[in-house]
Amino acid sequence: MNERDEPDDIMLSDHERIALRHIEAGLGDDRRLVRRMGRMERPRPWRLLALSVAMLACASLILAVLGIRTSAPVAIWSFAAVWPLTLLQAFRLLCRTSSARDRFTSWL
Repeated sequence: MNERDEPDDIMLSDHERIALRHIEAGLGDDRRLVRRMGRMERPRPWRLLALSVAMLACASLILAVLGIRTSAPVAIWSFAAVWPLTLLQAFRLLCRTSSARDRFTSWL
């Protein structure tokens, strides 16, 4: 009773298929492993994060210059709202790139 529906047409006996299902079920119970495997499968949107940091930095710079030149409260308060978001996103980008570098160097 061998089936050929396995990847790469590998033939497994019934006993081997049952053992493989038990192993997969045991691995599926490990939440930390499942979470790490899910992170590996998803593409990381670091480019989008880098673009948002660049755009927020430009907006912050423009608002800071406008606030200094015109002393308009709207420009100053807008800068006060945008600047912390810029710092937060920049920190997230820094953490993401440093953790990616750490993972890369750990394989060497």
